Amino acid sequence: MLVAGEASGDLHASNLISSLRKLDPEAEFRFFGGDLMAKAARVNPIVHYDRMNVMGFSEVLRKLPRLMGHLKTAKSVINEFRPDVLILVDYPSFNLKLAKYAHNLGIKVDYFISPKVWAWKEYRVKKIKKWVDHLYSILPFEVDFYKERGYRVKYVGNPSVQEIDYALGHLPPRKHFEERQGFRDREKPIIALLPGSRKGEIRNNLPLMIEAAKRFPDFQYAVAAAPAIPEKFYREVAQDPGLQVVFGATPTLVKYSQAALVTSGTATLETALVGTPQVVCYRANGKRLSYMIMEKLLNVKYVSLPNLIVRNSIVPELLLHLCTPDSIARELKPLLMKSPRRDDQIAGYKAMRRRLGNIVASDYAAELITDHLGVGATQ
Repeated sequence: MLVAGEASGDLHASNLISSLRKLDPEAEFRFFGGDLMAKAARVNPIVHYDRMNVMGFSEVLRKLPRLMGHLKTAKSVINEFRPDVLILVDYPSFNLKLAKYAHNLGIKVDYFISPKVWAWKEYRVKKIKKWVDHLYSILPFEVDFYKERGYRVKYVGNPSVQEIDYALGHLPPRKHFEERQGFRDREKPIIALLPGSRKGEIRNNLPLMIEAAKRFPDFQYAVAAAPAIPEKFYREVAQDPGLQVVFGATPTLVKYSQAALVTSGTATLETALVGTPQVVCYRANGKRLSYMIMEKLLNVKYVSLPNLIVRNSIVPELLLHLCTPDSIARELKPLLMKSPRRDDQIAGYKAMRRRLGNIVASDYAAELITDHLGVGATQ
């Protein structure tokens, strides 16, 4: 049984399911997740992640009855299905409750993609040590973090490496991409806008990104849409009649863009792997007080994955009240032309790629999971 609560988790978990199938063709799956996992598992999700995807305290509070209902359903499935292993994918507030429940039933619990406990809520490490049998890390610095706290984890490689390599190896010609997506002015270079996968993130970040991008009239801009968000929502938020919305082709859009504005998250890593310079934007409610609270809560110097992996500032990070159209445009300008800032980012991306390595994360994690279950020894 697998549980993923958002789009990136659905992608990574679908690859893990495919890898598990290779090693154990008779495996049965139950899961909370999305369409990609459904395709790999050949069964529909018990609950689709678009009903689980919430952001921020107020949204969690509003949807708490629904989330509690999903938690009850998940526990019921665990109790009835009795999986040989429960595989959790990030989404810690929900998944750690399931880890405790399954552990108390004597069911093995594995975590694929660690919660970001190194950034905040470090107290969750105690829960992970208590309830999780094996944790498979996709970020190399997490190994030392957990080791210092008396817990051994295995770095299995980062799934985004192979996912982006695959996407870049199957790019359509730029002309065909622009024709298919309906770009009106194919002479202008593109600024890619990646405002996040949650509605709250999009509301907070997309209008600022558009306002900043409009300051460069020699460029056009396009939004990389999240799979579970309808086009109508982007248009309502943007209030921009000519907005170019691209579905199902984010790596292609990013590759064919001169630069990108990216809401902090997995997309910052994926953009770096594509090799397109970026500015990291994270507005949230934008209050100075929130920024001061965040500074106290966060245990890390950086929030974007490229900077965390290299342990240096290779991409600019504009957070909360510091994220404005003025600051975005200021950081974006040197990335739209040949400049030392642009060259430094691309050099930093290459250092990041070397640190991530070339291990196929889903294959390695699947080998470890089946070995621990004794599947490999019997086939």
